[in-house]
Amino acid sequence: MLPDFVPGLRLCRAFYTDAVRPLLDEVLPGLPHAAARIGPGSEVLGFDTPRSVDHDWGPRLELFLLPEDVAQHGAELSLLLTRRLPKQIGGWPTNFEPADARVRVMTPTTGPVAHRVQITDVASWSVDRLGFDAWGRAPTTLDWLATPTQRLAETVGGEVFHDGVGQLTALRSRLDWYPDDVWRRVLAAQWQRIAQEEAFVGRAAETGDELGSRIVAARLARDVMRLTLLLARRFPPYSKWLGSAVTALPEAAGIVAALHEALAADDVRQRQDALCDAYEAAGAWQNRLGIAEPVDAIRRPYFDRPFPVIDAGRFAAALTGGIPAGWGAIDQFADSTDVLERPALARRIMHGVTPD
Repeated sequence: MLPDFVPGLRLCRAFYTDAVRPLLDEVLPGLPHAAARIGPGSEVLGFDTPRSVDHDWGPRLELFLLPEDVAQHGAELSLLLTRRLPKQIGGWPTNFEPADARVRVMTPTTGPVAHRVQITDVASWSVDRLGFDAWGRAPTTLDWLATPTQRLAETVGGEVFHDGVGQLTALRSRLDWYPDDVWRRVLAAQWQRIAQEEAFVGRAAETGDELGSRIVAARLARDVMRLTLLLARRFPPYSKWLGSAVTALPEAAGIVAALHEALAADDVRQRQDALCDAYEAAGAWQNRLGIAEPVDAIRRPYFDRPFPVIDAGRFAAALTGGIPAGWGAIDQFADSTDVLERPALARRIMHGVTPD
């Protein structure tokens, strides 16, 4: 029987402190390394729950060595951990067995431990997870735009338990947030997404398409949620955690309440008004940031039609100096796990549309 649930980051820290570090100090004392729990996993974003225990959750670790030490000691260390790791930490098995071709689950063992300690170096990890070496050089505009925000969130999230080299800390600092010019570009693209559909909530309902009106409202709510996180300098996670991430922002409480109202509304006028409440709050937020010329954040009719909108394109234009927003980040125009989970494919797509 498993013990009571604990946040995964707390468990991983104990795994490093009580199990992995003592073995390192015994066998390779003074070995320069960093230890962290970053990368994929709900615990990295702080959203793990007892449900998370059923796959790819448990005592895990990324162990970063210098490249030459990976080559010299990596295989030896992995074998050492297999042979000598404790079978459990705090009652949680340190052994992982395949549940299928894709995931592994904690499984008690009396034999060698099939551990989840990834031994690598910072540059190799970066290339694998992000598609480029963010340690060896500063990211280009293409690097930023071709990297899904989920991957960036996984890189700067989680926790570093030890960094005796400094490379991992430097990598995370370098990727902490977009440069201002890229930030404005991504924000502009997000406003432009809203501009493309903001009148359709009312127009669909006017034709009797209540289902279509609700679907457009939900799409717009999702875009506002991502916009809110971008304004708060947070990389939006994928859809499973999007609501959790926005709700965790105290400064977004008004926007969250408006989106709840919009999605619950049976009356299309209430639905449109609630969305406009969210747009106005987001527009005022952008104005407070001072990253673009202020824009009148007040709703207005959609040309001569009776549909209230914010005219979101105005905010995009303010961010780009009137130049069309163009392409933003990969996950602003590609909404497919096949793309977002394959950095090399994302980069090929972005290279075709963002040569700079």
